[in-house]
Amino acid sequence: MSAGGGATARLFLAVDPPEQVRLELAGWARAVASQGRARARGRPELRALGAEVLHVTLCFLGSRPVGEIDDLARVPAATAGEVGELSVGAPLWLPPRRPRNLTVEIHDHDGELERLQQELVGELRRAIDWEPERRRFRAHLTVARVRGREPVSATSGATFELPPTPALRFRPESLTLYRSWLQPSGASYEA
Repeated sequence: MSAGGGATARLFLAVDPPEQVRLELAGWARAVASQGRARARGRPELRALGAEVLHVTLCFLGSRPVGEIDDLARVPAATAGEVGELSVGAPLWLPPRRPRNLTVEIHDHDGELERLQQELVGELRRAIDWEPERRRFRAHLTVARVRGREPVSATSGATFELPPTPALRFRPESLTLYRSWLQPSGASYEA
């Protein structure tokens, strides 16, 4: 519920990689998570995410009034952008200061994904009263989360050897407005 008493929804806009890309990255994350469990103490314990929830977030909207959902659902159609080929890069712990997520970089060789993200920001600002995050857009895909409340420390993250990510190239299949449902077992997403 919002401070004004109205119902709210946790929302974000994302592009969806093809199913085969999501399956391969989810398999890589499961292998990394099992490696962490099999190794010495002091390593972060990871919960690999399922292929069905993998996406590249372009705009996180946070908690918004439910009444805005219809207007927000029209925003993807208002953007003219089609994104060219993207590729999977190196593993990356995020956020940088107190990492709790294992992600993989997404390389946007032609800058089309970043252009689409900026176009979406403009459309969202016109559609609703919303201010984007101040940090610079960094294309990535979260594949695992640290279990428990403690972030990955500089020493555990640095000594936790990660296998190379799969060499994957893809074109996003869709641009989707998602609602995030937070649960003790992890978030689930509804288009």
